[in-house]
Amino acid sequence: MILRYRSGEEILKGDRVLFHRNPAEVEQVSSDPDSNDPETRWFMEEYGGGVLILDPMVSGRTFVSAAEIDECEDLEFVSRA
Repeated sequence: MILRYRSGEEILKGDRVLFHRNPAEVEQVSSDPDSNDPETRWFMEEYGGGVLILDPMVSGRTFVSAAEIDECEDLEFVSRA
């Protein structure tokens, strides 16, 4: 499964984003159920995948499930790390 921003770019770990108009970073991308990473597998089992956003100015960490990404107007791609 490939997760994409509303603008069409693939979501990758380390991406610089705006989250609720605040500078943030994609800390984790969970889209591979066969991953060796236990955190990725847990997010896949619990939520069907998604992304963990690091927003130190406001919310700390926020998980956006794969099902919500297409409609998440508050997640905007800025640049690659």
